[in-house]
Amino acid sequence: MHGPVSTAWLLVALCAATGAYCLLRMRSGIGEQRRAAGGEALMGFGMAAMAVPAAVFTPPRWAWPLYAAVFGAAALRALWAGRGGRRHLHHLVGSAAMVYMAVAMAVSPHTAHHTHGGTGVPLLTGVLLLYFAGYVLLSGVRL
Repeated sequence: MHGPVSTAWLLVALCAATGAYCLLRMRSGIGEQRRAAGGEALMGFGMAAMAVPAAVFTPPRWAWPLYAAVFGAAALRALWAGRGGRRHLHHLVGSAAMVYMAVAMAVSPHTAHHTHGGTGVPLLTGVLLLYFAGYVLLSGVRL
């Protein structure tokens, strides 16, 4: 993760706390809620792991394809679960976004993670940013 280290650690803490909360939600007696909470816990812990500052821990090159495989399987599971409705679409988009980030990290040269030059935000990254910002705002309104 680029940027201030304190911000990165706050993001790690937030994502890990969200993952832990979702693990607690898995105690529900309703199967559908347990499955949804499990997917959300996976996303929370995965985001926490990816947000650890590179100055503290740089994952080995083989970790990124492993992330892509795990979240690819989660995306397929969300796709399968969502075949009857749109309810699982957000989990599918979230899992696909994690695959996208893992693949981007796997194919980028190691030195690119430490430089700040670049050509701007790729289109898909911008679209995902808009989607998740809109999802957060919509969820806030519903609360």
